[in-house]
Amino acid sequence: MTDVLRRGRVSLAFGFFAQGVAFALLVTRIPAIQDRYGISDALLPVFLAAVPILAGVGSVATGRLVRRVRPSRLLRWSQPVVLLALLGVGAGHRVAVLAVALAAFGLAVGALDASMNMLGVSLQRSYGRSIMLGFHAAYSMGGILGASLAWAGAHWGLALWVSYLPVVVALLPAALVGSRWYVDGDGGAGAGGAEELRKGMSGGVGFKVLLPLCLVMSFAYIGDSTVSNWSAKYLQDVLGGSEQLATVPYNVYMVTTLVGRAFGDLGVRRFGAAAVVRGGAVVAAGGFAVVAGAPGAWAGMLGFTLVGLGLCVLVPQTFAAAGRLAAERDGRPGASDAAVARLNVFNYVGFLIGSPLVGALGDAWSYRGAMLVPMVLVLVTVVYARSFEVEADRYGGGHERPRTADVGRGSNGL
Repeated sequence: MTDVLRRGRVSLAFGFFAQGVAFALLVTRIPAIQDRYGISDALLPVFLAAVPILAGVGSVATGRLVRRVRPSRLLRWSQPVVLLALLGVGAGHRVAVLAVALAAFGLAVGALDASMNMLGVSLQRSYGRSIMLGFHAAYSMGGILGASLAWAGAHWGLALWVSYLPVVVALLPAALVGSRWYVDGDGGAGAGGAEELRKGMSGGVGFKVLLPLCLVMSFAYIGDSTVSNWSAKYLQDVLGGSEQLATVPYNVYMVTTLVGRAFGDLGVRRFGAAAVVRGGAVVAAGGFAVVAGAPGAWAGMLGFTLVGLGLCVLVPQTFAAAGRLAAERDGRPGASDAAVARLNVFNYVGFLIGSPLVGALGDAWSYRGAMLVPMVLVLVTVVYARSFEVEADRYGGGHERPRTADVGRGSNGL
């Protein structure tokens, strides 16, 4: 199984990477999409909100579909839909076409996010050590590439479909080929394993048990959406930075997120997930405090950099903790997948809440004061760090190794 797991890990990392590219290409070209379809400023928030709402629907549907369909199959076919929907956004001319393309994108992204993290959690359990942060590092790397390609397209005045088509042509066949090596939680146990997987999905962990992790996920994405949507405006309008300098914080945030995730698994193995989550929450909260009190643009940029280093560890470890908690409370195969699907919905909840919350507080009060809200919410994560403690015992310092049978069975051995 060593080669099987290794190929599964590489192929899944590429899936995360491709998703990062596609999502960045969409969100960073929103002004161009608005201009292409003639969408008013009043109508634009409706389109933007529809994507995470439909993604939440797709995630919930995935939690039900994996009772009968392996997560690897859902991932194999949802990824092409995401890429083709992206191309549809760039190639259409009518608002109705945009609505259909964004609806397909949102539903497929929900299925894609849920199934990717299901496979990531089960692979981590089979490996017996923390590898989830590495998958999310691949996503961050894809996001950096996608944002860079979007900048190049905008700089050279390329039509949206011209910018999107080469990416889809390159990633779509590569993703389909790589999907041949995805590894499901049952370790490819065949029809009998699939039947046990379906039985496991009929139970699962209740929402009350997952609530602390759901809150951590929401708080992390409230912080993330604050940076992605408000960092440029804050640096320019509040801290007096230039228009050119205002484009830098989010790029720096993405790079520090990549760096933090690339080395984060080593921290989890050495100190345990609970300690890493506590440290990440404190660093992120400190970053928001620096942003709120920054005397100038460069100090604000330092704050956003700290936010990236702190937030980057929270989401991957929250998925891993949900899978572990489900395995402990309900040892049947598939319980972990159900927990991941439920938790993934709160990714979109945080995204929907974060940006409007900061904007409303900024307009009614002050943007400096508004930055204190994600600071407090992220700091609350420290209170819930106990939910990650068993994960720390399992992966921290290599104190526990997986049994041979567990490696052979994947998540059947949880």
